[in-house]
Amino acid sequence: MQAIWKGTISFGMVTIPVKVYSATQERDISFRQVHEADGGRIRYKRVCEVDGEEVPYSDIGKGYELPDGRMVVLTDDDFASLPLPSAKSIEVLEFVPAEQIDPIYFAKAYYLAADGVGSKPYVLLRDALTKTGQCALVKVAIRTRESLALLREREGALVLQTMMWPNEVRESDFAVPDSSIEIRKQEGAMAESYIATLTAEFDPERYHNDYREALEQLVEAKSSGLPMPESDDMDTGETAEVVDLVAALRASVEAAKKRREAGGTTAEAGSDAKAAAQASAKTSASASKAAASSASRPAAKTAAKKTAAKKATKSVAKKRVAKKSA
Repeated sequence: MQAIWKGTISFGMVTIPVKVYSATQERDISFRQVHEADGGRIRYKRVCEVDGEEVPYSDIGKGYELPDGRMVVLTDDDFASLPLPSAKSIEVLEFVPAEQIDPIYFAKAYYLAADGVGSKPYVLLRDALTKTGQCALVKVAIRTRESLALLREREGALVLQTMMWPNEVRESDFAVPDSSIEIRKQEGAMAESYIATLTAEFDPERYHNDYREALEQLVEAKSSGLPMPESDDMDTGETAEVVDLVAALRASVEAAKKRREAGGTTAEAGSDAKAAAQASAKTSASASKAAASSASRPAAKTAAKKTAAKKATKSVAKKRVAKKSA
């Protein structure tokens, strides 16, 4: 595996040489942009807007555009000359408990491997972090970007978890519901019961990327000329009108319990519970509509009787007036 960065960890007076490797890799299926008519690939050219000439990649630099439109061109030498202590060193700032850091700050994870004579001090730092239950808050610059990061132990290796700066995390005010919304005690209790029913130890191996598998089947079928794979009935994303939250949550809890008792996974139990909740909501909605319809029928019949009575009274009155006139 190719290291993306080499440097040292500054742990007090101890220097630990390390190599940095990406700890994760995305498994997305990559596609090419093509012309639908003939499948030809779409090509792009890097063209200079000043002289209209195509520019080779080796001649492309970085530029910062000023508000007035002028461009400040920065070269590799300019970036190399920046006074950046963290460019080749992971600087330990302080030690903090991991639970104090909101995961929203986490960006990307890297594995650190001891380089050369760094094995013993590497193990020393790793074991000290494990025994104290602390993480090292550090500063590091990778690929011309300086970041805060968390240094922690995972399965015997040190992990460097880069973080966002505070001014890169947006405020959540716009997403907070109105404070006037009230939740009934029954609703809260049923919601907590549902959570308790689906509570489990996190095991990522239980979950699979169903979309990727379906996409791979689709590509394979098209490439071999076979019929398209049949898709299972899936949730269309339509949201049923929730008339009674307690009834919907009760149905969810019952469905989740049945699935768990039958040996299903927590994920499957959650799926069944969602379907049960939607069915319950639809049933409640139908019942409400039926009740409203039934309530309106007697009123309509009463109104019809009153109208008929009025017409009969008017008819009798007209006949009496006609007799008197005769």
